[in-house]
Amino acid sequence: MLIYKILTADQWTALCDTGRFDGAPVDLADGYIHTSTAEQAQETADKHFAGQSGLVLAALRADTYGEDLVWEPSRGGALFPHIYNRPLLRSEVVWFRFVAQDLSGRNILNLT
Repeated sequence: MLIYKILTADQWTALCDTGRFDGAPVDLADGYIHTSTAEQAQETADKHFAGQSGLVLAALRADTYGEDLVWEPSRGGALFPHIYNRPLLRSEVVWFRFVAQDLSGRNILNLT
């Protein structure tokens, strides 16, 4: 199963340069790296990244994280995958896509 992390351009560049991502400010504040399932990713983009351009969608294999991946209730009680106790490594990114925007400026995720 793939899970997804949306990164800003600066975060993606830092991940590529250093090989690791310790988390966005919200991740660091909450104590884990927020990720989403395929069904959750577009709503995450709409809710948390509206109006931002230059985003990158990174696909990750859920089974890579073992016990460090915890499924916890969030929006509407849905279970979201959260990565605890470790950074996200560039070597763990299965694929990435630059996020396109439609004419209204909405970020449109391509999960295929």
